[in-house]
Parts: sequence; C-alpha cells; structure tokens
Amino acid sequence: MRQTWRWFGPNDGVGIDEMMQAGVEGVVSALHHLPTGAVWSGQEIARRQREIATRVDGSASGLAWEVVESLPVSEDIKKQSGDWRAHLAAYKQSMANLAQAGIEVICYNFMPVLDWTRTDLAYRVRHGGTAMRFDLHDFAAFDIHILQRPGAAESFPVGVAEIAAERFAKLDDAARQALTTNIVSGLPGAAEHFSLDDVRAHLAQYTEISAETLRGHLIDFLAEVAPEAERLGLRLCCHPDDPPFSLLGLPRVMSTEADYSAVMQAVDLPANGITLCSGSLGARDDNDIPGMMERLGDRVHFLHMRNVTRETPGLPCSFHEAEHLGGDTDMVSFIAAVLREEARRRDAGRSDASIPFRPDHGQDILDDLNRRPQPGYPAIGRLKGLAELRGVMTALCHAEHGLRL
Repeated sequence: MRQTWRWFGPNDGVGIDEMMQAGVEGVVSALHHLPTGAVWSGQEIARRQREIATRVDGSASGLAWEVVESLPVSEDIKKQSGDWRAHLAAYKQSMANLAQAGIEVICYNFMPVLDWTRTDLAYRVRHGGTAMRFDLHDFAAFDIHILQRPGAAESFPVGVAEIAAERFAKLDDAARQALTTNIVSGLPGAAEHFSLDDVRAHLAQYTEISAETLRGHLIDFLAEVAPEAERLGLRLCCHPDDPPFSLLGLPRVMSTEADYSAVMQAVDLPANGITLCSGSLGARDDNDIPGMMERLGDRVHFLHMRNVTRETPGLPCSFHEAEHLGGDTDMVSFIAAVLREEARRRDAGRSDASIPFRPDHGQDILDDLNRRPQPGYPAIGRLKGLAELRGVMTALCHAEHGLRL
C-alpha cells in the first residue's frame, strides 16, 4: 500500500515540508485553478510537478505527483448537452498530457451538480475537536425552506419534514446563511462555487434525467475515454457518490457494489477502475467495504481510507466523520483485504501491485483548530489517521501473518 497525501496546491494550508514530515511517499493533486472542461496543458502539469518536487528552501522534496484527484467531468458530459463533445475531446487531451508527464492514476466522479455534501464543517465531537457532519434534518431544512425545491418535503422519510420545519424556525439569518454555505460549496478547492440560483438552474436541467439515463451517460463517457486510457497506460478510477444516496432529487449511480459491478462490466477494461472510498460507501449500512475489496479488488486503482459514524438508521441517514479506526467500517478487515489483493497482484506479475491510498479527511484536533484548513483536510488530524492506518498495515504485514508491504 503506497502512502499518499492530498495537496490542493500552493494555497493549501498544509505544505510540502509538512507532508514530508508526515512520511508520505507520494502526492495526490489536481489543477484546481483551471475551469472544468478546459485542457490541462503540459506546461500547467509540469508547474504542479515542480511545486510538489520542491521544498520551501528550494531543495528537492523527493516527492512526486502520483495520483490526479480530480480531473473533473463537466456537467455537460454528465447531461450529454451543450459543449459535451468538446469537453470530452479536452478530457482525452488532458489524459494524454498527464500520461506524457508520467502520471498514471486519474480519479474522477460522476455526481451531478455538487461534490461531497455536508451540513456542518466543524461539528464538535466528544474529545473537543471538530469533524464534518451530514445531518439529515438540517439538510431537509435547507432543501425545503431555503432552496425551496418543488416536492422537497415529500422526498424525505416520514417525519423528517416536520422536524426540519422546527429546525428551520430556530435558525437566525446568520445560521441559515452558514447552513447554505456549507451545503452549496461546490468542489473542494475548485474555482467554481454555486449560488442558490445556480443550484436551482442545475437542478432544473436534471428533472428529465433518471438514474438509468445518468448511468448510460457514464458508460458512454467511459466507452470513449477508457480505451484511450488503456492505450496511454493510465488507470481511471471513479469515486463513489458522497453521500451514497439521492439528494435534491438528483440521480445517483455509484453508491453500491451493484452500481460499480454494472459499470465495470459495461466497459470491461482494466483501465476502467474504482476509487474505493470507505468513508463515502460506509455511510450506507448495506455496503460491505471489506467484501467489496475482495470481490472488486482487481479493478481498484486508488483507495480513500476514512471512517464515518452513522447516527440514524436506514437511508438517507445522518452521519459524521469519525476517527479512522473508530467509525462503523471495520478498517482492519478492509486493510487486510487490500493486502490480500496486493499479494494476488504480485503473484500475477502486475506492475500496479502497490495500490495508492490516502488518509481521507480527518478530524480537526490540536493546532488544526487554529489553522482553519481546507474543510476535511487538517494537518494533524490526517497525520493521526495515517499513523493509525500505517500501524494496522505494519501489524498485518508482520511475518507471522504471511503478508508483506
């Protein structure tokens, strides 16, 4: 398992020197300053590579850009409307430029309109630190009373709308704005941020797009880009929906093992792969994360290791970001399944036997609380998570267990 760390670029509050002190082996990054649909030029890619390779004092860091997260898929491609064919051509050119630069793994997602969605970015947890949280009743208060989406009240389970109305009535203007800002935050680190009118306009464009239609568009996209990725020596890996259930009436197509199996079978190429995120998928109690790794492991190209604690039963549910070994997912069993997959790959002579992973998200603890980092990406909270994961890996790889790094 190759230990990596997400970096949002020069404006990230956690720098290259700090990543080195964390002991990471590679870097996960993207060109967040470029608009979705634009070509990632060789010059821009090389600039990011140089930034990663250089410490504050100008000396070599020894780190390299190893995983792209994310090369974003435009809304036009997802809807197959507007400039989607031009965006598809740009996507292929960006892939070619990344391959030319020696980068082999590209993570992306196919979530409509919004990326990961949370109602609270600084929820106070038991030990006094903070974590990101999705509260179903707060989200319903936003959907029904702030966004005022037609039919929103009827889209939630019985009793949720009533509690949401009570919650909304207790919010002052500042709290309503804070809730809106938390939810409508666009892509983390990206140049795009949506207003309420933007969200309403995007939602209107999805009213006629069902989950079946969106899945068909994803398969069409992959039928175009996966053969090109195969030719270029790239590995594409789709991130799951976050949360893994429908929000705002939007379709979801990568929320379960069945979703992944269908898309992997539809475009059955090794380059068409999976970002197995234990946090996103773990927000559903019917997702067996270690089992998914066992059954789908040969197509897993990238791992996000984080944990969530589900606060309410059923779907949709409330949850918060837990400590990496402290949530509802059995992280020890998950890591053991990853190590078994890596052993199978080594025995088969695969060049991608070591699967890159990163400690995804993290609770804000200690000095993180003063740094005000990118939401979900604290320095110390992620370092703690990486240390815990590294400890599990080391224990499982002890000679008596017959596994090795």
